[in-house]
Amino acid sequence: MNVDYAARQQRLVNKLQQHQSDAIIIYGYENIVYLTGFTGHAATLLMSSNGRHRLITDYRYFERASDEAVGVEVILRNRDKETLPDCIFRLLDGPRQLAFEAHQISHADYVSLNISAKNTTLIAAPLWVESLRQVKDGYEINCIKRAAEIADSALAHTLPLLKVGITERDAAIELEYQMQKLGSEGLSFDTILLFGARSSLPHGNPGQTKLNLGDLVLIDFGAVISGYRSDMTRSYVLGEPTKQQQSIYDTVQHAQRAALALIKAGVNCIDLNNASHDVLSHSDFSQYAGEGLGHGVGLFLHEQPFIKPGVDHQLEAGNIITIEPGIYIPNYGGVRLEEDVLVTENGFECLTHAPQVFQLTN
Repeated sequence: MNVDYAARQQRLVNKLQQHQSDAIIIYGYENIVYLTGFTGHAATLLMSSNGRHRLITDYRYFERASDEAVGVEVILRNRDKETLPDCIFRLLDGPRQLAFEAHQISHADYVSLNISAKNTTLIAAPLWVESLRQVKDGYEINCIKRAAEIADSALAHTLPLLKVGITERDAAIELEYQMQKLGSEGLSFDTILLFGARSSLPHGNPGQTKLNLGDLVLIDFGAVISGYRSDMTRSYVLGEPTKQQQSIYDTVQHAQRAALALIKAGVNCIDLNNASHDVLSHSDFSQYAGEGLGHGVGLFLHEQPFIKPGVDHQLEAGNIITIEPGIYIPNYGGVRLEEDVLVTENGFECLTHAPQVFQLTN
């Protein structure tokens, strides 16, 4: 499936016009990929409300940008002779209202931009492109589906190796190897794979801890296709679970299902969070419940919309979000279950398919 970059660019042009801005400077790597298809670095995108768009880069990426970038004129900047702000204002003609991604540049870069602006009014554009990226098109959906499929298969290959004596690090390396062997471009993020009491660390790093019979196991990981990421978590116990371990798992699973049951276009993220939180808060483990429920996923691992307390946002068809309640008991262990789901008009499609089976046999 081909990417319709023209449609993406037009959506941003529409936003420029709505905000009465003549142009916008795009600094964010993922946003440049989204708008042009250019996957190199050292680039800045200058998009104009009149439809003339320029991608500014240097000699290292000029040829690559000329081959990859769609719908833009590639500008070669001599870094030794021209600053980036001077290049930008050379390409603009006359006084303008210029938007810029304030969240993507340093204070020093802003000062330099402001000095060069002169008669141009600078307007901060907070998350303009990120807001457009919330609703995924067909190409993006297919990429994330494929990334999720790879993660499912890699996990299936790895689970039989989870026996007494294997270390967290060895298991994580095998899982990562399987993902890349199956076609992943890399890791969606640093794999979280933890045994026993260390499973209470929501974002712990795999170490030399060995797996023992009766240990809880937490695995959070993802694959990457064309820059798009998957994000899945499964929790297990090696051998027969104790009554408390089973109770923790059942509570988390119930909390996840309560949120999933509500998902469809038009539902507020607050309602999803409340549905899950109600289950966790009325359990015996309420004090150990994680605060947030989920987030959007795409070119960023964590992107809009976020599903957590206080976020008032209505879901739209085409959002891809995670639903990942968890319980984390210090010095005991933790359980988290996470799915990637595509929001539809009347419900959702689950993109992650690894079975939620709690007990592993040794």
